[in-house]
Amino acid sequence: MTLKVKQENRGFSRYISYAVLFLLLFIVQNTGASEKQEELLIGIEPEHNIFDQVEKYRLLADYLSRKFDIKIRLTVMSRYGEVLKRFKSRRLDGAFLSSYTATMALKQLNLAPVVSQVNLQNISRCQSYIFVRRDSGIKSVNDMKGKNMVFVDPATTEGYLFPAVLLHKIGITEMNTFFNRYFFAGSHASAIFNVLDGKADIGCAKSTTFNRLTAKDPSMKSELLIVAESQPFPETTLCIRKDLPAELQQKLISVLLAIDASESGREILSKIDMNKFINATESDFDSISSMIDMVAKP
Repeated sequence: MTLKVKQENRGFSRYISYAVLFLLLFIVQNTGASEKQEELLIGIEPEHNIFDQVEKYRLLADYLSRKFDIKIRLTVMSRYGEVLKRFKSRRLDGAFLSSYTATMALKQLNLAPVVSQVNLQNISRCQSYIFVRRDSGIKSVNDMKGKNMVFVDPATTEGYLFPAVLLHKIGITEMNTFFNRYFFAGSHASAIFNVLDGKADIGCAKSTTFNRLTAKDPSMKSELLIVAESQPFPETTLCIRKDLPAELQQKLISVLLAIDASESGREILSKIDMNKFINATESDFDSISSMIDMVAKP
C-alpha cells in the first residue's frame, strides 16, 4: 500500500514538473513574440527651421523603413535643454544629437554613438566661432568686459560651452560681473543675427551655420569678425539605446553607412543636404566631456 502511494506521488510530481516546464516554455515563446521590435522611434534635436528639418529627416526615415521590416518614426524633442528629458519620457530608441547633448546622453542614458552625418561640403565636424561686428573694436577676450553677449543655449558646445571654457581658463567664472548683459538666442542663426542687428556686441555659433549664412550673403561676412574658434567637434550623431537587439543595431548601422552606395540612397542624401554617414565612437566626445567637467568645477 505504501509503495503504491509513493509511486502515485512520483507520478503526480512528474506530471507537475512537465506542466511547469510547458508553462515556462509557453511564457518564454510568447514573451519573445510580444517584445519583437515593431518600430523605431528616433528623436530629432531642434534647429532654426524645425519644419524644414522634420521634412528632411522624414525622407531618411521613409528610406530606412523600406529597408527594414519595422517602421521608423520621428519625433521632435523641443528645446535643446529638454532633449534628455524628452528622450526618457517618450522612450525613444535613438536620436540625432548635437555634440553637447550626445555627450550628456552617453553619460546619463547609456546610449551608444553609431554614425555621424557628413554634409555636402564633406564635413562631419564643426567649430565654435566667437564673433563681433568689425566696427566694434573688440579684438580679444579681454576687450569683451562690460559688453553684451549672446549665446545660443546652455546645452550646446558651440553656442555656450566653448566660450564658457575660454572665459574659465582666464579666471572668469561669473559672467554676470564680466558682461554688462548676456542672453540666449535659442538658435545658432538667431545668435548671428543678434550681433548683426546690434542687439549684442559678441556672439557665438557653430561654424557650419555661420559659413552657410555668410556664403548666401557675403555682406554678412564683411560685417562680422571671428575673434576665437574652437577645435572641431562632431556636428550631428545618431545615438541609440545599447539594449536594442544587436541584429537590429548592426542592420541600422550597415544601411546608413552604405546609403551613399546606391543611386536611390544618394538621391535621398542630396535632398537632405548630406553626403554620407561615417562611423562614430565614444572617444569622439572625450574632449567635450572634459570641457563639461571643467566648467562644472567650482
